[in-house]
Amino acid sequence: MDPAIAGSSKMASSVSAKHILLSEILSVTSVMRKNSRWALSTPSFTSRDSALATSLGLRVSKSSLHANASGHGSTEQELMTGFQDLKRLVKDVEDIHSLPLSTLLAPFLAIIRSPLSTGPITSAALTALHNFFLCRLFYPEAISTGNSLAELSSALSSCKFEASDSSGDEVVLLKIMTVIHDAMCGDVGLMLGDIEICEMLETVLTTSCQMRLSEILRRSAEGTLHQLVRIVFARLHYFDPEAEERKLTDNGDSEGGEMKMSMSASAPQAEQPPPSAEPSGEQGGTEEEQQQIGPPPQPDEPPPETPSLPRAPYGLPSILELLRVLINILDPNDQAHTDSTRLTALRTLNVAFEVSGSRICAYPSLSALVLDHGCKYLFQLARSDHPVVLQTSIRTIATMFETMRPKLKLQQELFLAFTIDRLAAAPAPSGPKSMTLAQKALAGSPRGGTPVPGTPLLGPPESDPENVPSTPRLIVPPARGDTRELLLETLCQISRHPSFMVDLYTNYDCDMNCENMFERLIDFAAKGIYPAQSMGGPDYQQQNAQYLCLDLILAFVSRTTARAEGASEAWPVDFPPIEQLQSTKSKKKLILTGATRFNTKPKSGLAFLEENKLIYNDPDEPRPLSLAKFLKSSARIDKRLLGDFISRPDNLELLKAFMTLMDFKGKPVAEAMRELLETFRLPGESQQINRIAETFAEVYFATGPDEIKSQDAVYVLAYSVIMLNTDQHNPQIRKRMTLEDYKRNLKGVNDGSDFSDEFLSNIYESIRKREIVMPEEHTGQLGFEYAWKELLARTRQAGDFLTCNTALFDADMFKAVWRSIVSAIAYAFITFEDDYIIERAIAGFRQCATLARHFDMPDVFDFVVISLSQATSLLSEPQHSQVPNYPVVDVDGQSVTVSSLSVKFGTNFKGQLAAVVLFNIVNGNANALREGWTQIFEMFQTLFLHSLLPARMLQMEDFLGGTSIIPLRRSQPARTAPRSDGLLSALSSYLMTPYGSSTDALVPDATDADVENTLCTIDCISTCRLDELYSQIMQLEPEALVAAIRALEALAHERTVAKLKLESDEVAAAQASQGGQYTLPYDPAAIFLLETMVSIARQTPQHIEEVWPIVFEHLSALLSTPTQYSILLIERAVVALLRLCLILAECHTLRDQIYLSFDLLARLPPTIESAVAEQVVAGLTLILQQHRDIVRSQTEWNVVFALLRSTISHPEASRQAFEILAGLAVENNQELVTPDNFIGLVNALDDFATAAGIAVDAQQQGRRTQSLAAANSPIVERGRKAIDLIADLRKCWAKFEETAGVPKSLGKSSSPACNPSIADPGIVWRHFGLPLLSSLARQASNTSREIRHASVVHLQRILLGPHVPLDDGNHNQIEEMFNRVIFPLLDELLKQQVFMRDPMGMPETRLRASALLCKCFMQFEAREGQTADIRVLWIQVLDLLDRLMNVDRRDQLYEAVPESLKNVLLVMNATDLLVPPSSPEDDRGERQVALWAATHERIERFLPGFLDEIIPAPPPKSASVPAPAEPKAPSS
Repeated sequence: MDPAIAGSSKMASSVSAKHILLSEILSVTSVMRKNSRWALSTPSFTSRDSALATSLGLRVSKSSLHANASGHGSTEQELMTGFQDLKRLVKDVEDIHSLPLSTLLAPFLAIIRSPLSTGPITSAALTALHNFFLCRLFYPEAISTGNSLAELSSALSSCKFEASDSSGDEVVLLKIMTVIHDAMCGDVGLMLGDIEICEMLETVLTTSCQMRLSEILRRSAEGTLHQLVRIVFARLHYFDPEAEERKLTDNGDSEGGEMKMSMSASAPQAEQPPPSAEPSGEQGGTEEEQQQIGPPPQPDEPPPETPSLPRAPYGLPSILELLRVLINILDPNDQAHTDSTRLTALRTLNVAFEVSGSRICAYPSLSALVLDHGCKYLFQLARSDHPVVLQTSIRTIATMFETMRPKLKLQQELFLAFTIDRLAAAPAPSGPKSMTLAQKALAGSPRGGTPVPGTPLLGPPESDPENVPSTPRLIVPPARGDTRELLLETLCQISRHPSFMVDLYTNYDCDMNCENMFERLIDFAAKGIYPAQSMGGPDYQQQNAQYLCLDLILAFVSRTTARAEGASEAWPVDFPPIEQLQSTKSKKKLILTGATRFNTKPKSGLAFLEENKLIYNDPDEPRPLSLAKFLKSSARIDKRLLGDFISRPDNLELLKAFMTLMDFKGKPVAEAMRELLETFRLPGESQQINRIAETFAEVYFATGPDEIKSQDAVYVLAYSVIMLNTDQHNPQIRKRMTLEDYKRNLKGVNDGSDFSDEFLSNIYESIRKREIVMPEEHTGQLGFEYAWKELLARTRQAGDFLTCNTALFDADMFKAVWRSIVSAIAYAFITFEDDYIIERAIAGFRQCATLARHFDMPDVFDFVVISLSQATSLLSEPQHSQVPNYPVVDVDGQSVTVSSLSVKFGTNFKGQLAAVVLFNIVNGNANALREGWTQIFEMFQTLFLHSLLPARMLQMEDFLGGTSIIPLRRSQPARTAPRSDGLLSALSSYLMTPYGSSTDALVPDATDADVENTLCTIDCISTCRLDELYSQIMQLEPEALVAAIRALEALAHERTVAKLKLESDEVAAAQASQGGQYTLPYDPAAIFLLETMVSIARQTPQHIEEVWPIVFEHLSALLSTPTQYSILLIERAVVALLRLCLILAECHTLRDQIYLSFDLLARLPPTIESAVAEQVVAGLTLILQQHRDIVRSQTEWNVVFALLRSTISHPEASRQAFEILAGLAVENNQELVTPDNFIGLVNALDDFATAAGIAVDAQQQGRRTQSLAAANSPIVERGRKAIDLIADLRKCWAKFEETAGVPKSLGKSSSPACNPSIADPGIVWRHFGLPLLSSLARQASNTSREIRHASVVHLQRILLGPHVPLDDGNHNQIEEMFNRVIFPLLDELLKQQVFMRDPMGMPETRLRASALLCKCFMQFEAREGQTADIRVLWIQVLDLLDRLMNVDRRDQLYEAVPESLKNVLLVMNATDLLVPPSSPEDDRGERQVALWAATHERIERFLPGFLDEIIPAPPPKSASVPAPAEPKAPSS
């Protein structure tokens, strides 16, 4: 060896290696000499003695030579001689590195290997070896290092020494661990072969499991084992997996037996080697047979030969063997191992996973071992009742999932389902009938030394049959106490990855054959936040479990929010397409539903499946085949029902199609039957079994099986397999069928011949060794093995576990679980007191709001608001409408109202937090709210009633006093003068109402604590930024705006209409007995809600079409029964209606709603109308001023006039109303008068004149000294002006006649009015002239003398003037004038009660009216050329004159009437209408004769001889006839 190389590889030391070697030889031999047996030993021949004797010619016996050669190290002398020889060998060698390492170690290894050695001697030898490692005597370039390491491993693994004291013996074992550690962890560790690694690891593992040894030694050995495992498994990162797997395959048989590790759980005796007893089935197999490595060589056996050829460095074989041993120890059904041994294996396995778990997946041999036996045993240990075993197994499982997740898709599903089931404490199914075979088996069986609770089954925890998972699940008693907390902690640890929930969703929820694990986990975590009374355990444990569940929920919300904000990954291109997963998810629900229906009622299930195109979708595919594919592939189908269904007589085609889906070609008949019977439960009826056997025989025989000659032979074999399976494995059968019995039963059935012995023997052995497990048939270990086998089969098809922190599924995930999440967070926020939890819950609320906005999910916002609002304690409580008198104190110049709520809320820190969070969430997200507005406005209402709202939200507007504050107590007028003290007013009104109360003396005093709490409340409300939210409400989008208005209307309805109905029903009997009507007391909250609703509608005119129907519904409900509410509420409703009408006027589509509103106002009861008249007129004035063209049709004008006329009783309102009418009727604005509003205007003015008469009459009834007149009474003045305005309206007649202004609806379709350029004068008279004259005629009998006389004057001027719209040729119009104008006037004046209204002035009116009568008759009837028959009209005139003359003979009418009659008679005579009879021949016409006779007869009644006197009979014709005298003009 090159000295330079040697020097570089040796450790720098002050002493030489030779010195150390000699020193260690001395140390060992010194200890050997101290032993009495070793001290008395005499030297014996050695090989060197033999050589010397030969060289000197001496004869040495062959027997001694043989004994010396074969028994080297078998006696004390020989062991001592070994050291002497070594000393002689190195005596003349300066550099001992030039000697083979095996030569230097030989005597030391002989001591370790020898059973004659004692503990101190072996300890000294081990110490020497340790020092050799420290001084770098072992180094890779040393001569025969490989062989030396092999000898060292062999010696250490077969170390034997005589027992002394236990502590000394354990020191030896501890030093063995040290030397093994030196060998494997030093520079030469990589030169160890697979066999040496296995030997050393076996030694350490066995030591760590020796229960006889002290705890400290076992723990030390286990620590060494962990270090060695880390070294060994770390090598996986440097190996080439393909090369190692290939090497494993090539060399598996040559080294397999030599490399098997074994260990014993029993403590070895110091004087003998540790016995080995390790069960080890073949890797990856499921056989129960376990091979036992024989005991080590006996003490008298020679040590194993040192390998002559260098061995390859250790690799995958030794690692695989170590992993196999560790996993096999975990088998809970192997009673050879105790829990202590399993704990050691679990901890060691956990170390292996920590070091190279992710790398294990690259080696198929290792991953197959972990996926099968590893997971199976770990999951069974995870239900152990031994707390340490449970904790360690859970930790190992968590590490396994952390490092090997991509290969453990279905295993993770099983573990998560098992964990959730234990934590959720779902009751186990009542019996096996409702479970599939995949859902029934043992999770573990009792093992020695460990008591086990009831046998756990694999079954579904969900009561919903549609959610029955296909994954087998370990059903065990619910976890309690520390176990529950451990499982929850593990669940949180497993789910700590940002993509965990997304991965669950994509791998399980979007997989047709997996259950919805994401939804299950979230649902479990959400429910886990609520207290579980059945779980038991200390309160702190329950609370910690709740915290952990909350942590799961909040982690999901937080990570989803982070992804929504951009912290997401792109979906890999090699993953399944997003659309495919989403489609599978949607289809999965249908399949679950269909399978559930099929399991309940097959016919219904098939109809559902066909309707949703899950079967029979391909027209080219036979229907039985399509259905068979679905039934065979769906894990949700009840296997018992499936067997019964497909074997029915009408489903033979389906049965055949079902079997053709299986590949029986080349399979033995037993295996083919096994495959068939494991897909469904064999029915119990013999006929059904017969059909299955016949169909199987047909399908199987078609594959051309060997040795079977006919289909009937297959049929018999199939039956024989079923019977043999029952015979061999039914525990109730004691005498089993032998192979000879089986052969004898099948003689001659193969088409007349026998089957070969080998053929039948294979069938028999196959069934005997492996039972055909039919679904839903077995429990226990056999059922578990079947369930696990199914899971492994699915694993091969399921693929790897997809991992990607993508945001593409977040919307679907959040929509599926948001409700339970928000509810759980709300519960945690309300219930838990820990500040950290509350802070996290607040963050969770905000993140839910962010996600709701991101995914456009208003329902989430509503739910958050509703949940938080319940925590604020600000929601309304049932209370009286009357607001108590709360004390008001001055704080820094501000008036602060100390209410009960402000004091209570100030101490409710949780409520304050909830309010701040709630309003901070809503601020900026108001457009996302829908149902949550109800809670928002309910809180506003509560704050209003306790004087805690900002001043801006307390205001109400009207048309008279501007803006005022809503009074909390109705003890003052509803309106106050506008305040002008600016900011101070706003601050003051923030917390108090300007209205006092008569009960101020009863206000309680406020303590300092109450004031302090109130200030806390004020600060909290200020932080909520309610004014900002109020501003946002005014800018809402239509959908959110409508929702807000609906919420306000609902709350207002509840406090008004609904409350009225409820309370009126309660007091109906009492009120009925008193004859009264129930009225709701004043409720400021009702006004607040109404004002808020109207204010929002007013400030969002662009959305009036959506908002108006909701608001109008509430307003109309109030105004339809106005007497049952407080007058202030009704006044606010009236103002609100008119304010909204201002907006409606600008919306063409809602113009008709204005008149519905006007009509509603016009129909208010007089008492209410008088109270609100001023607001009505002010609002109407504003509308008409801003929108002059708003009133267009006659109907609309009539509604407006009706509204104006309804305000006449109010002094101020009537003044404004009259101004509106006057503005229309004055001569300057008569262009505003149209045919549509003419009659309404006349009627409205007429009502004002009538009102004046009523007022004068009332004054006279009151016997006041001063009579009312225009000079001293505004009412009379308006009445007097109204008459003048009515008279002025006659000027419109000409306009109506000249233009096409007469509406077509007033005339017939054939009349000239249909022509735009022609007007019918008759229409003008009927529709405009006659109403105006009738109005004046009515007012001619008004109580007010001024109005009365003015009416008569205007009537006379109009009738006798040139502009009366009469058709001269139409006598009917003249008759109408008399019958509807003049005659009614005189009839009214002649009534005694009318006369008594003004006894002093009425005679003059009668006189004027009689003169008007005569003048009109002379002008219209006594004219020249009159051709109409006027006799009837004339007689009516005479009747009236008769009555006027005789009404009061003292009256001046008695003299005036004859004079007026005289003039009429003379005119009629002059126009040849009234002609006396002549003689001797009467040449008068028939009409003249009749008229004279009637006149003469009527006048003679009250003025005898008057007619003959005025119109004497004419002299005979021969006499000269004097000219008629000029008639006198009638006096006015």
